[in-house]
Amino acid sequence: MKKDITPPAVENVAVAIVKEMNDLNDLEWNVYLLNLKDEKIEKVLVSSHGYGSVNEEMVKTSTLRHFLDDIEPNAFVKFEPIMESLFGINNEYWVSFFVDNVMYDKKYVFLPETIKEENFILIPHINKPGVMIK
Repeated sequence: MKKDITPPAVENVAVAIVKEMNDLNDLEWNVYLLNLKDEKIEKVLVSSHGYGSVNEEMVKTSTLRHFLDDIEPNAFVKFEPIMESLFGINNEYWVSFFVDNVMYDKKYVFLPETIKEENFILIPHINKPGVMIK
């Protein structure tokens, strides 16, 4: 039965980790969800957590859940800060949303040591440097 269900593919929705300056002129890292579609995504839910090995010891962060409501076409939402000390483990974001009453979901995983300046691009719509998974 389960094998007969084919979930629709998620396209033009991305998660980005962006390096930016805050109001106090301090460097910080934030996680954004980008809707690169020409249509609104609705009832957006993001679940995030980190896991991996640090100094040969398994590490797991708390799971955070964010309800982002609706995201307009070609728009973005900042939904959580991330500490630089977590860049050495997997950082996973599970995104679920609806378009025309059809549910979509996708897992985005930033692998250890991939969040670094040599992998930066200019993030669309945000126009700041960062790493993005689409």
